[in-house]
Amino acid sequence: MGSLSSLNSICIDGDCFVKYQDEVKNSMVKKLCVRASVAKSVPQNLEIKAQKSEKFRIGVLGPVDTLIIRLLASHPNYQITLMTADRKAGQSIGSVFPHLVRQDLPDMVAVKDADFSPVDAVFCCLPHGTTQEIIKGLPSSLKIVDLSADFRLQDVAEYEEWYGQPHRAQELQANLIEVKNIIIDSKSGVSGAGRGAKEANLYTEIAEGIHSYGVTRHRHVPEIEQGLSEAAKSKVTVSFTPHLMPMSRGMQSTIYVEMAPGASTEDLYQHLRHFYEKEEFVVLLGKKEVPHTRHVRGSNYCLINVFPDRIPGRAIIISVIDNLVKGASGQALQNLNLMMDIPETTGLLSVPLFP
Repeated sequence: MGSLSSLNSICIDGDCFVKYQDEVKNSMVKKLCVRASVAKSVPQNLEIKAQKSEKFRIGVLGPVDTLIIRLLASHPNYQITLMTADRKAGQSIGSVFPHLVRQDLPDMVAVKDADFSPVDAVFCCLPHGTTQEIIKGLPSSLKIVDLSADFRLQDVAEYEEWYGQPHRAQELQANLIEVKNIIIDSKSGVSGAGRGAKEANLYTEIAEGIHSYGVTRHRHVPEIEQGLSEAAKSKVTVSFTPHLMPMSRGMQSTIYVEMAPGASTEDLYQHLRHFYEKEEFVVLLGKKEVPHTRHVRGSNYCLINVFPDRIPGRAIIISVIDNLVKGASGQALQNLNLMMDIPETTGLLSVPLFP
């Protein structure tokens, strides 16, 4: 997320997006109490009801699910009225996650038994490959935020290639970096691997060490290339290597780029400053200040900075996020706020956790 957003802003002139975002934000004048749920379907015209109820349907219980419950529980416009989890059907959320015992939430039900008729919006936290089947059976009127990978790729053939199963304008270019030879080195916490009981995720396997995974063929590569290619209006290829760190949450992306002829690191810094100056959650740090994952822990913020490489003509971009918030539940809630014409920062302005 951090790597994609930072490179997007470099490949595209920010004026177009800043103007668009201003129009959207200026239109967000009414506060709504909307029903939401966790699942997904194609967004259609939706008549939003100003009621104090919201449907929030949870598919797979995991760090993303519990965090999105926490975010919605303190949101002034949403109320959780539906949660699903087939393996935990009939159980209360407090019995599964004791830290949520004080929350007034409905018991979990199986997807097949869920009633979506009174639901305005859904979040889908289901595993990759499962979401597409569930969505087909949902009402077309639902507003949906999907946290799985099922609909990230535009080319369904690419989805099958990377996930192992079939899927049921030139003037905008900033021209500050070359779209070839981009190297992305990302390090993330263990929570990114989910809550499944896997030997590789055991404490003794992870503590006191780091390791790379998905080397040369990670499933996020086509998503990154798709987004950057669309931004640059030309084919972009990247070398991407993720690393698992012995920490519960957080992600740092270190991105190595080649500057375009005549462009400098200072040009790059000033472009990012202009691009993000009206963004609440993306912060360009002061020059020479290095982003730290602990400074965004538990928040929806992304810290970013640019440094000149010792190799002439190259630059280093560093960004950090909390992979569970800005990388998952936080950006999902931010998207729903925009879909519902609610200020996008609503429910997301919590300061980072420290220590």
